[in-house]
Amino acid sequence: MKRVLLSSLLLTGLAALLVGLPQLSETSSAQSPARAKSGSDWADWRGPARDGISLEKGLPEKWSTAGENLLWKAPIGGRSAPIVMNGRLFVFNSGGEGETLQERVMSLDAETGKVLWEYKFNVFSTDVPPRRVAWSSPTGDPTTGNVYAFGACNEFVALSWEGKLLWSRSLTDEFGSWTTHGGRTVSPIIEGDLVIVSTVTDGFADLNQRRHRYYAFDKNTGVTVWVSTPGGRPYDTTYSTPVVTTVDGTRVMVAGGGDGSVCAMKVNTGEPVWNYPMSKRGVNPGVVVKNGIAYVSHQEENIDVNEMGHLAAIDLTAKGPINKTSNADKVKYAITNFQLGPASPIIDGNLLYFVDAGANLFAFDATTGKRLWEQNLGTIQKASPILADGKIYVGTENGVFYILKPTPTGCQILDKDELEPLNKVDIKTEAGDEAISSNEQVIGGAAVSRGRIYFVSTKHIYAIGKKKAASALPPVVEKKDIAPSGAAVAHVQVIPVDAVLKPGETLKLKVNSFDAQGRLIREEIGATWATENLRGIAASNTFAPAANIPIQAGLLKATVGGVTGIARVRVISSLPTEENFEGFKVDESPASWLNVANRYVVREAEGNKFLVKKAEQGIFKRSRSMFGRATESNYTIQADVSAVEKRRQMGDAGVVGQRYELVLFGNNQRLELRSWQIEPKRTFSTPFAWKPNTWVRLKLEVQTLDSGKTRARGKAWLATEAEPDKWMIEWIDPIGNKYGGAGVFTDNANEVMFDNIKVMANK
Repeated sequence: MKRVLLSSLLLTGLAALLVGLPQLSETSSAQSPARAKSGSDWADWRGPARDGISLEKGLPEKWSTAGENLLWKAPIGGRSAPIVMNGRLFVFNSGGEGETLQERVMSLDAETGKVLWEYKFNVFSTDVPPRRVAWSSPTGDPTTGNVYAFGACNEFVALSWEGKLLWSRSLTDEFGSWTTHGGRTVSPIIEGDLVIVSTVTDGFADLNQRRHRYYAFDKNTGVTVWVSTPGGRPYDTTYSTPVVTTVDGTRVMVAGGGDGSVCAMKVNTGEPVWNYPMSKRGVNPGVVVKNGIAYVSHQEENIDVNEMGHLAAIDLTAKGPINKTSNADKVKYAITNFQLGPASPIIDGNLLYFVDAGANLFAFDATTGKRLWEQNLGTIQKASPILADGKIYVGTENGVFYILKPTPTGCQILDKDELEPLNKVDIKTEAGDEAISSNEQVIGGAAVSRGRIYFVSTKHIYAIGKKKAASALPPVVEKKDIAPSGAAVAHVQVIPVDAVLKPGETLKLKVNSFDAQGRLIREEIGATWATENLRGIAASNTFAPAANIPIQAGLLKATVGGVTGIARVRVISSLPTEENFEGFKVDESPASWLNVANRYVVREAEGNKFLVKKAEQGIFKRSRSMFGRATESNYTIQADVSAVEKRRQMGDAGVVGQRYELVLFGNNQRLELRSWQIEPKRTFSTPFAWKPNTWVRLKLEVQTLDSGKTRARGKAWLATEAEPDKWMIEWIDPIGNKYGGAGVFTDNANEVMFDNIKVMANK
């Protein structure tokens, strides 16, 4: 098929008013300001500048698994790329098996491969299969020595240099995360005092629709600083990690989104800057930036042409939607029919290097987009290449690690090492994976530090290089831009931007003001406060919700110089709580619940009100709606459920408690207790006859035992009958979930109903 050059023809998107940004700074960089203590720290997934490039010299051009230039090899596998910081190697993988499998952060001595510590945390409430967990890479903070990891179930943990938990945030319990859908999980990035991740969530208030969102937390405390929704309705999740650059004083991060677009946002505030829609699926490759141009790509179906795949060069000074009618001059070129991804690219001078999913390495002219050459490396590829000392280091899913010498006219293979003899077998899993290779695979990129190359296969960690470490490079430091004196307030930020309180509890708030370029002006102490859908007192940077209202949700508004910033607040009382929906209006939905707006409504029949989950199709019909405090533990949740049958199809409905689910299946006529459904040793079921339009009462009790294990047990019975004495399903979880919010679960093409929900502390 022919390659198609779109030039200034742009993909369609939403039209918007074109507003110019200041011109690009001549000294833009992707390096975080004053962050790295050493230029040889590879503390991010793609290195110091997040571009896959190392400035080190004297790196090996050959090695062998038999020992040549092999510093050490450790029997520890994984899917993600390692990081190196201050003489330590950090990896994110899984540990245990079956009912004890967890995600795990490991710290190793970079000189010897000796394991120094490991920290494990649970997987729950996800459809990701075991072999695809821990796909993101950890991120290190050289200024503190702390390490951050973002798991497949949207659990975000901050660990000290010694491996102690500093804080954790559950984006599933707290923000209504959907799922990482196959394991595609973004790696965190650190910018100043912020640590940033993204995922697909359904929230409340103005965040009540399912979108791919970015969350910035204070790296030291875990407090939520900002939330950004730069794109539209997502097709799926992605692992496109942001790259950051400076545009005339504005720190901007650029990343692919689940809605098929590439978005730019201001780092300090999360404000969207521009959006370039290009794919009918989520965009997985990362972005590379040079000389004011962002090079973006994908390997999926394009939105307005038949060819698959896309490569475009976008001027970073754009603002607003980029399409045929807006910002048309900001697209320097756009080429289709190259399926570039899911690996992220690298740029060397005027050469762009990409490896496609078929393990073909391409070189393009960065100025024109012209293809220069192509080199085949195998048949399957996900790992991103890195460039160091004039060489490309990259592994393939075929189990081969390459050292390559690229030039403007071609590519020389300096070294090709097969990690293990090929022995492919066909495997079918519940997730539908086919032809999974049983040999040793490389799925993540490599890391470079102190003259060594480190990479992780599915079975080992390899350290390649000389026995004596090279001298550390000096740190790359970029001046941090601040707002000039007298700058006008353009954005107001309220911290925390999302909070959960008890009735009468006082929330302390911080208000920051920023100029139009996203630069901090000052911390504000004289903001004018107002509330929306909240009862309580907001004044002097504090908010105290009314003590006599057990549950409410709404917005706090702080105004400075005519500019208003908001914080989202939910007030949830301590246990016990109950809800029969009699206090709601018909067609209303609970304001304090996550993931309910436009999907759940209150209805009335025969003088009784109840909550209805509307019929949905496709990937959006499966959902969790959380309404409890994420820190609750040792409680029982009970609810009545009913379902409509159409065309011999009934939905599934259940309750969620402490990260366990008790679900009644309509079509399969069974009751299921689980914490991770796709893992068979964490899913238990028993037959249960559930007739359409019949109310059944579900009861789930979760108890943390003295042994440290957790007991989950459930039962179901007709709501019109007496409760049976015996539990129908019981499970002692050896690595039990110790806390988690209450909620409801649905998977329904036809309507399901809930009523008489009670959450009670265990006796």
